[in-house]
Amino acid sequence: MKRTISLWLGLLAFALLPALAQTPAPKGGTGKIHGHITNPTGATQSGGTVSLVGVGMTGPGGAAKMTDKGSFPVDANGDYAGEVTSGAYDVLYRSPGTPMSQVTDKFENIKIFSGQDVKQDFDMTRKEYLDTLTADQKKQLEDLKKKNSEAMKSNEIVRVLNADLKTSVQDLHDADAAHAAALEALGATASKADVDAKEAEIKTAKYTEIESLMLKDTGLRPGEPGLWIQLAQAQALLKKYDEAETAYKKTLELDAASKKPRPDLQGMANAGLGEVYARNGKVPEANAAYDLAAKANPPMAATYLKNEAVIFFNLGNGDAQVAAADEAIKVDPTQPLPYYLKGQGLIQKATIDPKTGKMILPDGCAESYQKYLDLAPTGLYAGEVKAILTEATQTHNTSVSNESPKKKK
Repeated sequence: MKRTISLWLGLLAFALLPALAQTPAPKGGTGKIHGHITNPTGATQSGGTVSLVGVGMTGPGGAAKMTDKGSFPVDANGDYAGEVTSGAYDVLYRSPGTPMSQVTDKFENIKIFSGQDVKQDFDMTRKEYLDTLTADQKKQLEDLKKKNSEAMKSNEIVRVLNADLKTSVQDLHDADAAHAAALEALGATASKADVDAKEAEIKTAKYTEIESLMLKDTGLRPGEPGLWIQLAQAQALLKKYDEAETAYKKTLELDAASKKPRPDLQGMANAGLGEVYARNGKVPEANAAYDLAAKANPPMAATYLKNEAVIFFNLGNGDAQVAAADEAIKVDPTQPLPYYLKGQGLIQKATIDPKTGKMILPDGCAESYQKYLDLAPTGLYAGEVKAILTEATQTHNTSVSNESPKKKK
């Protein structure tokens, strides 16, 4: 979040005094004046007014002699501009709240000529201005400069982090499109092996860039859980499972200690840990982590548990696959994929009747496949499931697809 520090606008107010001398003023026509206001910290000063008072009119009653056209507002960018009758003026800046009898800064005897535009900035960092400050005001100014410097450093870090996060999002998008990019790079005649290798190369490059950015950014802001989970996900995609486990745990630790814990981060981090444990063969730990993910972020519970079943499918762990699919079905019985995954896990225990030569499906297998067809009659795996159920009535073995279901992100 961008931080701003406001200058104490009462740093100094000069009492208006009579002019000691008068200089002949240009006569006739109008001229323009413009400028910028910089406060003593070096920052732009917005608000307040710049007034022009004819030389010799700053004594008692001088303010009353001013006309409306001689007073111009300072905008949000610290700029002012106006037009007055040509002449010699004292140019006065009043910060918001300064009474008419005082000014915050001034320049005397500024001549404005007909048809010309005079630039008159108010730079309150100049030595002449700072020398007029009291010791207490100078101390306040130094404190403000220090705070402003810290705020600027913080704002620069935030700018860097936002830029890196934007790059990470684009990298993930590019990784998802890596197959198409590989085909485009190699041409339609490229072999599948070459396309697959190119796709892997693109993905690795993108995930590596994310990891590099997030390693840097977690060093800049080690207390930000959102950065740690980005790092963890990149490391998991690079199959650096031990490093990913550490980063996921750091995410959970920081989020739990925050004032407003985020269920989505807790869900993603626990699901990430579940995948790490699953790929490291720690089935009980994986189950526990996915259960925590589902409890932390209930709207995503079915997705987390379905993804768990997909991972165990890809790892060839049929028993864990069936158990995870059952949990996903309990949370949302309307999703077709968990039924397919359950059937695929159960069919690994199919047997052949020695008398008839027919395949005997284990309990619940055919029912799971049929439920998938009921929910997705034209789904991605519908043809395969129909073939399996048909094979179960024939005298030869069925074949099970090795195609991996897609894990929903």
